Amino acid sequence: MKPLILRFAVLAGCLFASALFAAEPPIITISKNDTLSLAVQPLAGPDGAAATRLLQSDLALSGYFSFAPTTGAAFIAGGDSSGGGLDGRVTDHSGKVVVARSYSGSARDKVHAFADDIIETLTGNRGFLQGKVAFVATASGRKEIYIADADGSNRFQLTRDNAISVGPRLSPDGRELVYTGYQSGYADVYKIELGNGSRQRIMKFPGTNTGAVFSPDGRRLAVTLSKDGQTEIYVTGADGGGARRLTRTPGVKSCPTWSPDGGEIVYSAQEGGSPHLYRVSAEGGGAREIPTNQGYCTEPNWSPDGKKIAFNVREGGAFQIAVLDLGNGSSRVVTSGGDAEAPYWAADSRHLVYAQSGGLYMLDAQTGRKTKLIDGLGKISEPSISR
Repeated sequence: MKPLILRFAVLAGCLFASALFAAEPPIITISKNDTLSLAVQPLAGPDGAAATRLLQSDLALSGYFSFAPTTGAAFIAGGDSSGGGLDGRVTDHSGKVVVARSYSGSARDKVHAFADDIIETLTGNRGFLQGKVAFVATASGRKEIYIADADGSNRFQLTRDNAISVGPRLSPDGRELVYTGYQSGYADVYKIELGNGSRQRIMKFPGTNTGAVFSPDGRRLAVTLSKDGQTEIYVTGADGGGARRLTRTPGVKSCPTWSPDGGEIVYSAQEGGSPHLYRVSAEGGGAREIPTNQGYCTEPNWSPDGKKIAFNVREGGAFQIAVLDLGNGSSRVVTSGGDAEAPYWAADSRHLVYAQSGGLYMLDAQTGRKTKLIDGLGKISEPSISR
């Protein structure tokens, strides 16, 4: 981006910003890390072979496990997958059962649920494999909204607006999605019920309506509106009503993100010079700049554990992703190469989904492992993942 249009780059980052088991596995680059030793025995049943492959792929993607023979593993996972059910079981090296649960649902959903239970039981961390990823792609020739499983499978096109559709953000339970659409010729906010596909326009204030994101409890939205003459951060109800203005400064503001308790909002603002990050109470009041030790900061996303904020920086002429530790105030750049943009934390506060070089990636921020989830849909941008 040219310095001349830097003022508008902040807002633009958020404005535009078959067989069930037949999908290609994600491409994973693995770094060394402390892991738990786990053996995955072939699951019994007519669906067992496919379910076993998916379970291994899920657990590898999580980064918590290294696979070993049954005789040398600290834990052994197995079970039976048939029809609409999966009986999953994990034992430790002594034979003690540590997970024994039954799952129903689609062939993929039940395996994702089993994988998440293994992760949470053995590591104490939340799993993210049952999450859904929403993103923008240009395969149709226009920016449309797509959705997929957290591992990049089961992707499908959600909107066919034949207009610009950007900024998809999933509700915490993954049942709803809000986005900015230009069907009317203006930037309005729409909500889609993913279960039945119903859609309604929930914000159509004069000017720009963009960057809507659900609060952690799903009852509110933070959004950038210009209905009062300049871009400001507002909070509304989940239906778009009761807009309440939080910020009152001259700079361009964009990309709000909620604290895990719903009490604060972090956003990017250009209050003279380069954009930086600010935090403000969700009830309003004075905003405070967040020291990041970076000169250009956009597209923040607060981790579900409340300890970190991921955001975009400019480094060496390209956009990269940095992570700020809120405990000690240090920040570090965690990506390299071509433009990496729009980081969004998964439920475990360890993995980030982001867009790079036209594809959708997942980064293990702890190990640096980079996983390509999706490509081949034109240019992919602005991902989010349900938590």
